Amino acid sequence: MFIIALNLLVKPIWVFMIDRTVQNRVGHESYGTYQALLSICSMFQILLDLGLTNYNTNIISQNPGKLKAYYPAMLTTKLFLTAIFLVVVMATGVISHYSAGEILLLFAISFIALLNSLVQYLRSNVAALQKFKLDGILSVSDRLLMIVVCGYLLYSPATAANFKIEWFVMAQVGCYTVAAIAGFFFIYKLTKSLPGLSFNTGEVMATIKKSLPFALMVFLMGIHTTSDRMLIERLGSKDEAGIYASAYRLLDVSTMFGVMFAGVLLPMFGKMMATKQSVQPILKLSVNLLLPFAFTLFGIAAFWGQDVMQLLYKGAGAYDGRIFAWVMAAFPAYCIMYTYSTLLTANGNIPVMIKISVAGVIISLGLNMYMIPHYFAMGAAITAFITQTILAICYIIFCGREIQLPTNLKWISAHILFLVILGAGGYMLRQLPTGWMLQALLFAGLSLAGVFAFRFLSLSGVKMLMQKN
Repeated sequence: MFIIALNLLVKPIWVFMIDRTVQNRVGHESYGTYQALLSICSMFQILLDLGLTNYNTNIISQNPGKLKAYYPAMLTTKLFLTAIFLVVVMATGVISHYSAGEILLLFAISFIALLNSLVQYLRSNVAALQKFKLDGILSVSDRLLMIVVCGYLLYSPATAANFKIEWFVMAQVGCYTVAAIAGFFFIYKLTKSLPGLSFNTGEVMATIKKSLPFALMVFLMGIHTTSDRMLIERLGSKDEAGIYASAYRLLDVSTMFGVMFAGVLLPMFGKMMATKQSVQPILKLSVNLLLPFAFTLFGIAAFWGQDVMQLLYKGAGAYDGRIFAWVMAAFPAYCIMYTYSTLLTANGNIPVMIKISVAGVIISLGLNMYMIPHYFAMGAAITAFITQTILAICYIIFCGREIQLPTNLKWISAHILFLVILGAGGYMLRQLPTGWMLQALLFAGLSLAGVFAFRFLSLSGVKMLMQKN
């Protein structure tokens, strides 16, 4: 809970004060290109990790004493994978017919990805040792630095008028470098040993082999969740890619909390399963915390999406609002997936998750290849909603089957009724002769009242989750 609270303070500032301002300064076209190049790195980022982070979290959370033994081989493996990642990403950029300037920008963005992957691996060791407060500090260190650096570049009279997307990229490279150094320092404090490398080829290859199933799973997930941004820029236009990025940014900041929640749940579920504890109470509490929040944000996007986009972006209109609404419609599905996929990962059901992800890739690419040329960003947004909703249902079904979770129809019905009430309430509030902000605020109040009325949240449940942390 400390990690989530800390990120609630820092990451929204990054998204709305820095990232959003960057797009407003450089324009949809430049930012759309940046997002398309970033999506290439995101799709192949698994080559930097090959599932090592998830594998490492699982192993160390169950056997903390193995950290020193695994650490050198893991670092060496990541160094080897970095070279492969850079070759593949740059080759993809060339094959995709990007210009020389865009290739150079892609090279710089690839360093952001590799540094981020290194920080995530270092954090996985800290989290697996149940040092959640330390992990929380490390999780926001890069963003805090970037807020300071980019904040100066964006708002200082000396640099604001001439701000370029290249400055944004290089600032991130520098700040992630500092965060990685901080991560090494934390590991040193925990293990009382300096980071080393293992040049035992057999040990490195064995590490890669064990993590390959995790790698395939994450790679497939990356395709069906991030490829749309590159496809819009290639099959549609840079401007459409920028509009989609502006809407997707709000989903990104929302899903950050789902990702952080999953990061806390994975070592927690792993430890509970190792000690034969029931995961049902924590699973139910997690869904009760995330799903009403997701329904509320989707409701705001559906009823006041145009108003939100016009508040945040220059030149936004009804089209931007509709894209935003469809993008946020996928948020509840993401919350379900983060929770249930984390449980399947902790239980070792990677083959099942790979099958689900393959289905996601087929649905996503198949629909996007038709929808984007015809409907551009709107087509990608609708495809994202369809794909993630289908996958969320699959995760619920397979999780129940693999882990023998009881079917609680009363609980499921309560969430459906909650959504129906929100929909009716939102429609009625939209008719009030008041400003949209007051309407949205009343809608959020209605949602909060519903959370307690349906008993989704209780003090005892929150205490239980905090005790597990």
